[in-house]
Amino acid sequence: VGCPLLFPVNRFEPELITPAKPTPIETKQLSDIDDQDGLRFHFPVIMSYKNNPSMKGNDAVMVIREALSRALVYYYPLAGRLREGPNRKLMVECNGEGVLFIEANADVTLEQLGDRILPPCPVLEEFLFNPPGSDGILGCPLLLVQVTRLTCGGFIFGLRINHTMCDAAGLAKFLNAIGEMAQRRQDFLFKCLPVGARGSSSKCPEIHPTNLHVGHLRIMPKLLDSTKAPFIAAIDQLKHVPNDPFIFGPQQIRASRKHLPPHLSTCSSFELITACVWKCRTLSLRLNPKDTVRISCAVNARGKRINDLCLPSGFYGNAFSIPTVVSTVELLCASPLGYGVELVRKSKAQMDKEYMQTLADFFVIRGRPPLPMGWNVFIVSDNRHTGLGEFDVGWGRPLFAGLARAASMISFYVRDNNQEEEFGTLVPICLPSTCLDRFEEELKKMTLEHVEE
Repeated sequence: VGCPLLFPVNRFEPELITPAKPTPIETKQLSDIDDQDGLRFHFPVIMSYKNNPSMKGNDAVMVIREALSRALVYYYPLAGRLREGPNRKLMVECNGEGVLFIEANADVTLEQLGDRILPPCPVLEEFLFNPPGSDGILGCPLLLVQVTRLTCGGFIFGLRINHTMCDAAGLAKFLNAIGEMAQRRQDFLFKCLPVGARGSSSKCPEIHPTNLHVGHLRIMPKLLDSTKAPFIAAIDQLKHVPNDPFIFGPQQIRASRKHLPPHLSTCSSFELITACVWKCRTLSLRLNPKDTVRISCAVNARGKRINDLCLPSGFYGNAFSIPTVVSTVELLCASPLGYGVELVRKSKAQMDKEYMQTLADFFVIRGRPPLPMGWNVFIVSDNRHTGLGEFDVGWGRPLFAGLARAASMISFYVRDNNQEEEFGTLVPICLPSTCLDRFEEELKKMTLEHVEE
């Protein structure tokens, strides 16, 4: 990553935005999916918007501030604060205390920013200031928003949200509500109210966990049980190794497919990219050939294939899991790309209603174990279709919208709308600097148009 562009940013004092109308004062327990130890962190999102002449005379800061307050009437738990009950059970005090909001002006244009807005976003601190003491899990604001005007007439929308409250798809629902409020269109909200987002029981009201099955007992402790530091420590300890994102455009996708046997040639772009990155990453790390490596794919429980979970359309809590498969380093590195594609497919195929039910029970029985750590672990989350890129407050869709950074063993796939034809995929990845050249070299082999027979 090159040196960040230096430019002055004038920030106003952070303020608390409260719901525009009185909201229920109550305490709601989080579900056992929300409550897992691996979600106790804040994730940052950044979006860029160009100037829209039709919005002349409107101020994005004022529009978003007002719309945010109105949307919080419906999403009022986000204006509360988390606390712990017995056995570290998380619950949200719905007290209307509010979310943090920062108004700012930056002496820079979108053109000058260029690719610096893309992950790992070296200018994130300028567009998402961290007020001291605001990023804790308990007793802190659950959401931070900063809207920064640019000299070109565009603006940057940055936010940070406590992951225990929602996932990327759930966040998109909340942002869509803000967009509807900003454009004074409320019909959608009443068709898709955020009902059932939190319940009084320790489980999601829509999920009724059963006892763990023997198959899950065999595999889950291997995949999830760990005595190492909490998940957030993994993010902190490897902040020094974020790399520029790798782009999989139509050309790279076509080239990679040529490395597959005929029966896998129609695999999804997610399966293809994930298998490719996992293999190249493993090759670059030069792990012990006898070691085990893991691939975990975040799968959305809102999908049609597992709609028997009966999640309401307005559900904005965490509704995903990360089914995992394993391989030896030696087998993954020596096998054709199709081997990795089949493993990724196998990982996704595990996700169903029973898996989510037993997973919720597992977290309770095992005392919310943290995720495993180490370079042999790789987790991918596809955020290209979550709806984050649809957030429109009147200025049109964002030029870029996505998670601002990758974590040590997690890559968040982001949609790249700058492709002239078909959209591409940005893949942020964290690797030690000593491994980066090897990764790029291996990736080039995977994305060559010509495949040696």
